[in-house]
Amino acid sequence: MQREFPEAPLVGVGAVIVQDGRVLLIRRGTEPLLGHWSLPGGMLELGESLTGGVIREVSEETGLTVKAVELVELLDRIHLEGEQVRYHYVIADYLCRVVGGALKAASDADAVRWVERAEWNSHGALRLDPVTVRVIEAGWQRARSWDTEGQRER
Repeated sequence: MQREFPEAPLVGVGAVIVQDGRVLLIRRGTEPLLGHWSLPGGMLELGESLTGGVIREVSEETGLTVKAVELVELLDRIHLEGEQVRYHYVIADYLCRVVGGALKAASDADAVRWVERAEWNSHGALRLDPVTVRVIEAGWQRARSWDTEGQRER
């Protein structure tokens, strides 16, 4: 599978993991967006379900075991180099909850950390892409509504 200058879009998954009002972010150790903070996630493997992929990717990058609860957003990320498509991903971002594991940066993640809402909403505090901020906020709002409505899955 050729990630750079692909012949077709590639399918990826991401996780909005909310715990105690905070969201888990990873600092990317590879392109695209090397050095930027982002959601844990990666490429779907052949024969793997979307939720299976997000569970695997979170484990590989953070050491945590999660349950995928609901789809937050389906989006495409297209990075151009001149007029050529350098990267094209279709990404399914899921709201997830932690069910086990121990937090540690691994795989494509240089670092992992829990982030307060003020940090992802402030301009420049973290190197966050605006699309990532939108997805984080949407996932955080859904998790918050679970707590408020008493509907949070246990």
